[in-house]
Amino acid sequence: MEKKSFYITTTLPYVNSDPHVGFAMELIRADIIARYKKLTDHEVFFNTGTDEHGQKLLADAKKAGREVKEYVDEYAEKFRGLKGLLGISEDVHFVRTTDTHHEQAAQEFWRRVEKNGYIYKKQYQVKYCVGCELEKTDSELDDNGRCPIHPNKEIELIDEENYFFKFSAFQKPLLEFYENNPDFVVPDFRFNEIKAFVARGLQDFSISRLKSKMSWGVEVPGDPEQVMYVWFDALVNYISTIGWPEDTVSFEKFWANGTPVQYCGKDNLRQQSAMWQAMLMAAGLPNSKHIVIDGFINSGGQKMSKSLGNVINPYDIVAEYGTDALRYYVARELSAFEDSDMTMEKFKEAYNAGLANGLGNLASRILALSEKHLDSCPSIPEQSIPQPFFDLLEKFEIQKAVDYIWNEIQMLDKKIQETEPFKVVKVDAEKGRTIISELVVQLYTIARMLNPIMPETNATLKKLIKENKKPATPLFARKD
Repeated sequence: MEKKSFYITTTLPYVNSDPHVGFAMELIRADIIARYKKLTDHEVFFNTGTDEHGQKLLADAKKAGREVKEYVDEYAEKFRGLKGLLGISEDVHFVRTTDTHHEQAAQEFWRRVEKNGYIYKKQYQVKYCVGCELEKTDSELDDNGRCPIHPNKEIELIDEENYFFKFSAFQKPLLEFYENNPDFVVPDFRFNEIKAFVARGLQDFSISRLKSKMSWGVEVPGDPEQVMYVWFDALVNYISTIGWPEDTVSFEKFWANGTPVQYCGKDNLRQQSAMWQAMLMAAGLPNSKHIVIDGFINSGGQKMSKSLGNVINPYDIVAEYGTDALRYYVARELSAFEDSDMTMEKFKEAYNAGLANGLGNLASRILALSEKHLDSCPSIPEQSIPQPFFDLLEKFEIQKAVDYIWNEIQMLDKKIQETEPFKVVKVDAEKGRTIISELVVQLYTIARMLNPIMPETNATLKKLIKENKKPATPLFARKD
């Protein structure tokens, strides 16, 4: 029987700074869903990568006194390094928007949209936020005339002749698409936001820049004096990574007939769930299936920024606590869809409570009993992952799914306290061994559920259980 196909992607982060914990969260969550789908017998295409064009990167490279290609190559490798650092699936595909194939795909996408009558050229004047790489209306700016997301950047005034995308033509098609796909954007309150945005009316937006002013981009087909606006180019990565347009088999399998899911932050809501969907319609291609929207990570009640010195680097966390500790924190301690606050103090508290004193202590107790009183690992049932756990992951409720696991951990700990097998085995060896065997099987079920969440711990626990050995050192040493 042929496996069902499943496609999932993160957004592509800009490569103008070191990776931060916000993108690490997005990548870990996408990996959790990818691993879950593999557990449920799907063939998975998992995509991530880097966004490497645009005015902001060109300006940053010049400021650093670097050639822009050299500048983006260096940062792209740091983001590529997240794959190993965060325990991401080995088969994840890493696309760069400076890849030759991607640039050619973006140009073909442009040709199709233009052929269908949704691209035109005009002179215009607009306010533009370099930080967002988006045009801004006066109502979207604060009282100081700045973007509230990038208040440290001056709003630029663009006055030139560019190509435009007929976004306004897609108000009705988008609203109909939303109506026919009631679970398109997750969570529902973000879906309500984008429906309200589209219902207010759509404005055509610029999709090119003069090459003489902004040279770092994909050349517009048939017009060497213009390069593509970064969003129009970058969004095409979601299909260029599968081999579109020439690899029709993979495209049909994973996008057209699969279940294309995109993870992104709340600042990408408009681009992913409206702009990109309209672009797909304009090119005559199928839409995405789900857009899953993350909240932001703040630190100490404030937005993370270099100037405040509160940016949390995932490399630093993993160096001190390990990969699975970060995956655990992202999955359980950060809200699935709302903003969350993270500090290293909170991280240590959660690590000690949930991992050192929780899972780690439980595993040590059970495996010590098993090694001492059982001759070998008890028989493990083939399928033992509870369906409610899968049901939560199917709805992208990662935090609730991990809470489900830790509820099982607490129940198992309570069972040890109530049954006291370490006492029973001394007076009734058979009964004591039966209780211990049950504890081991239940621990193995917990290990199986940890597969998508904490893959290293999953593998370690299953190995120890099968070998009937207690850990030589704590799975998670307590941090003082």
